[in-house]
Amino acid sequence: MSTRRLSAVALALAALFAASAHAGTAPATLRVDVLHTGNALSEQYALERIVLEPLPWPGNPARPLDDSNRGLNRVEVVDPKTNKVLYSRGYSTIFGEWRTTDEAQKQSRGFQESLRFPMPVAPVRLRVLQRDDRNEFSVAWSIDIDPAAQDIQREKRPAPAEPIAIRNNGPSAEKVDLLILGDGYTREQLPKFEADARRLADHLFSVSPFRERANDFNVWALAVPTRESGVSRPSTGTFHDSSLNTRYDIFGSERYVLTLDNRALRELAQYAPNEFIEILVNNETYGGGGIFGQFSTAAASNDWANYLFVHEFGHHFAALADEYYTSPVAYASGTERPEPWEPNVTALLDPSQLKWKRHVAPTTPLPTPWPKAEYEKYQREYQARRIALRKANRPESEMSALFAAERKFTDSLMARQPNRDVIGAFEGANYQASGYYRPAMQCIMFSRIEQFCQVCQDAIAEIIDLYSRPLGD
Repeated sequence: MSTRRLSAVALALAALFAASAHAGTAPATLRVDVLHTGNALSEQYALERIVLEPLPWPGNPARPLDDSNRGLNRVEVVDPKTNKVLYSRGYSTIFGEWRTTDEAQKQSRGFQESLRFPMPVAPVRLRVLQRDDRNEFSVAWSIDIDPAAQDIQREKRPAPAEPIAIRNNGPSAEKVDLLILGDGYTREQLPKFEADARRLADHLFSVSPFRERANDFNVWALAVPTRESGVSRPSTGTFHDSSLNTRYDIFGSERYVLTLDNRALRELAQYAPNEFIEILVNNETYGGGGIFGQFSTAAASNDWANYLFVHEFGHHFAALADEYYTSPVAYASGTERPEPWEPNVTALLDPSQLKWKRHVAPTTPLPTPWPKAEYEKYQREYQARRIALRKANRPESEMSALFAAERKFTDSLMARQPNRDVIGAFEGANYQASGYYRPAMQCIMFSRIEQFCQVCQDAIAEIIDLYSRPLGD
């Protein structure tokens, strides 16, 4: 889209969303909570409630439209008189992941979701789009919203806790606002939560491209104390009443950590500026998760917390796909191989149109050779050992030692390869041993190394620009 077109949309957005055109203040934040229900074959949306959040809209007014083409879904705010899209953002959902599981083939379920956007001063139409089999967006649901409607919840409740400014680099409208929430921290452990948040935020900003763009971020921390330390882990019979109801064993995967309680999440997050959310769970057991545009999680007390925090944030922040493929996941993969919309994986249907071809040297073969058979042989033995440790409920230190040995083997194997430092198309990605390809032999989205490949760095930088850069920069 041209700069002139974006400027026109930005002006229309300002006219429709500005809380006070004369004062130049940020508009309020409107949140539409919906129920997303269905199964593998069908889905429906239903309005739950519309909430006026207590804090102003944190977003960049110069970047109303999302042109990154990320996410399974897109939310659009439309002027019903002209049908002009005034605001849009791509995102993915927990329902979108669940519907790929075996359970979705057998029954229906419902999940809570929220759609946030600047408070309009005139009626607007809210649209939810989703991708079809060709990865094209089409409207799945829409609703007309009148900002003067009486049923919008406008109550001002006291904040349950005060947010902590971990990094404050300027006005929210000019920065990416990252909110770190804590779950499973007792009142006595709140100093530990603050220390965990500071430690992991510092690590995030030691990793490129976050390191070079650290001044484009504000970071806030917020936690409501819980009665018990830690969050639930049903596979071991451990259940805790935590403030966000975050838990392990999501969709039957022992290491997958999410909260399915969107209301609890949003009711707390609304008291701090936020565009992205990472939940730290006060647990030692390895685990985490990340949903693009929703939130990510990480076990703050695990030996691999640094990796978990950054890897899962890559999913949530930039819609990066997992590049690993040898460990079991909860999702059922289809037999077709369409070109993925994620920026860091490809089906390589046409090598001449490779999405990251600007980084590929003319002499690099596509597909790109790497020691795939040797790696997979080791992984079969390693994954069997990993499963056995979890089944026997062995101490977490044994799992950490296994991870360290696996990283040492992988690093040594890759270091000997002639293509170790090139960008190409390495087969094995997106949970599939064949048919999908990743850009680099190693990346934090593939293994537990400390850096993103150049393709992932570019994808992250594009999202940072969307939230922090003025139009035309």
